[in-house]
Amino acid sequence: MESVRKIYMTNVDKERLQKLIAKEKEVRWNMGKEYLSGLERELERALLVSSQEVPPSVITMNSKVLLEDLSTGEEMTYTLVYPEEADVLEDKISVLAPVGTAILGYQVGDILDWPVPDGIVRLRVKEILYQPEAAGNFEL
Repeated sequence: MESVRKIYMTNVDKERLQKLIAKEKEVRWNMGKEYLSGLERELERALLVSSQEVPPSVITMNSKVLLEDLSTGEEMTYTLVYPEEADVLEDKISVLAPVGTAILGYQVGDILDWPVPDGIVRLRVKEILYQPEAAGNFEL
């Protein structure tokens, strides 16, 4: 089990994600909400920074990232998006998907354990290909 470490999050992302969680809880009031608790934990432990201050090496919402599977060497590129923008064919993963929640706030070089049905996949954040804040897009 990896130690709990600080993740960075912009104030804008946290506010939008808190609204998303509240909305999801309303819509799915009678269903399991386990998938929301992981995201809530991430929000609670995040080090909040302004959009202008977030390091360019951090995965924020709408960031495009290159991940490496440490056991196979396989590389995968994902864009972290809000649920309504998710599209598997375009490699856009929802922040509510387990890997989406897992990578939010991580930085280049970080390693994360992603639980999958067959066990644990260890992924390394290899590169941030696009981060809205670094590109000057503070409203994404």
